[in-house]
Amino acid sequence: MERQRTWMPMGIVLPLAAGATVEDVAEELRFILERFPSMRTRLRLRPDGPPLQVLAGAGEVPLEVIDAPDDADPAAVAAAVSARLHGTAFDFERDWPVRTAVIRHRGALTHQVTVVCHLVNDGFGGLVLAEQVGRWHRAGRRADGEPGGLAPLEQARWQRSEAGRRQSASALRHWEKTLRAIEPRRFPGPVDARRPRHWQADFSSRALHLAAQAVARRTGTDRTTVLLTAFAAALSEATGIHPVVVRVVVSNRFRSALAEAVSPVSQPALCVLDVAGRPFDEAVALTGRRSLTAYKHAYYDPGDLEELIARVNRDRGEEVDIACYFNDRRPPGPADGPVPAAEEVRAALPETTFRWMARQDRPNERMFVTIAAEPDTVHLDICGDTEHIPPAALEACVRGMEAVTVAAAT
Repeated sequence: MERQRTWMPMGIVLPLAAGATVEDVAEELRFILERFPSMRTRLRLRPDGPPLQVLAGAGEVPLEVIDAPDDADPAAVAAAVSARLHGTAFDFERDWPVRTAVIRHRGALTHQVTVVCHLVNDGFGGLVLAEQVGRWHRAGRRADGEPGGLAPLEQARWQRSEAGRRQSASALRHWEKTLRAIEPRRFPGPVDARRPRHWQADFSSRALHLAAQAVARRTGTDRTTVLLTAFAAALSEATGIHPVVVRVVVSNRFRSALAEAVSPVSQPALCVLDVAGRPFDEAVALTGRRSLTAYKHAYYDPGDLEELIARVNRDRGEEVDIACYFNDRRPPGPADGPVPAAEEVRAALPETTFRWMARQDRPNERMFVTIAAEPDTVHLDICGDTEHIPPAALEACVRGMEAVTVAAAT
């Protein structure tokens, strides 16, 4: 957050049911804050140590009521309010981590806008929260017991226990072995550096979605493994990088105690994929084994990891480049539904879109690929540092993901 100069807000805009009142929204907000400790957790920043989490026992949270002009589109007003809440600076010690507003149009509430700081929840935690709020509504707004999973303070106690330290130490041993084995330099360097330096693109492909589904069914694996394989193969082809070293964002909710945690439990795993030149099904099988090993070592003390990386860099005399990320935000699971026919996959190719979006000098990772949680397409966001990977290679990478997967499926 400090390096990228962002508090990484996560937001959603939802239409409200007819007849909803400000009191209804306030009651729901009160339920969320009382039930989920992370939603009332702030930081205490210390110059001589890492931040502390501070859990509040009581407090007041603002609920904005925005009156949209009679001739305005309330959905557009809600989108503008969401952008403002995302863009407003965040004070980690004083601001509550949840910001809520409602849009009122011609006397009736139409939309609710919610923005949450990433320090207190992650994407899958947001789904858990939404499900429990829905359950609360269906139960007639009665709290039905305590939320499942470890609350943040319980997580912290376990992390500091002997078992927790063993888990972290085991994960870091895997990291150290990998960090000392890989080549330090990964990207081709400033062959086509641009200003602004960091470029972001949007790629949408129903053909890639269908092809990944077909390959996953044929190989008995899941969509994420297929797309991670395609990413590694396409990046290697576009840049000459081999093997590909990628930090795969892991939910950690496969750990039973964290399955229903409303807090951020996602952490990057380090995965080495040498898939270049392999038949695609063989590459998928290899990626499945390598990623599973990485997932097992994705729960660790991040402060200890930073110290480990710094120590390895000193020992090797240069920075080991691991600033390439892959984040599939879709719920995990096998590909379901009928296997798409080759003709169906090919027919979807003309629908594919690619467009450049933001270009900025605000720091980011060298490469970051995110797959959005959409059901019928692969909607992919790719960010790259043109000091290390040229724009043409970024575009070639996502188009190559589609090409190699479609070829394997058809």
